[in-house]
Amino acid sequence: MSHLPKTKTAIFAALALALMVGAFAPVGQAGAQSSVDEGRKLAFDRSKGNCLTCHVVEGGDLPGTIGPELVNIKSRYPKREDLVAILNDETLRNPLTVMPPFGRNRILTEKEINAVVDFLQTL
Repeated sequence: MSHLPKTKTAIFAALALALMVGAFAPVGQAGAQSSVDEGRKLAFDRSKGNCLTCHVVEGGDLPGTIGPELVNIKSRYPKREDLVAILNDETLRNPLTVMPPFGRNRILTEKEINAVVDFLQTL
């Protein structure tokens, strides 16, 4: 019986931890969704991300066709860092690209690039 208080304490601690984790789960999901929403806004914003100038993107108006259609992105680019690198400066991988170096030229911040990548991964 000497272990009973320790057991109760351990159970209480486990329950408290489970409640804390559960309480923050919706915040994480909401944060991820807000990043996707922000990325979508940036991708469609003609003065910022401007993806529609060159790419067909589902839900976008008046898309261009210079670049590839942005579909099945997660299967085409399973590594998130590849998309980040493309948006940062595609000229490092392909010197002949017409893709603007959004990061290198400070068109988009690192946070904005990550938001656009979050959005692209939903396509």
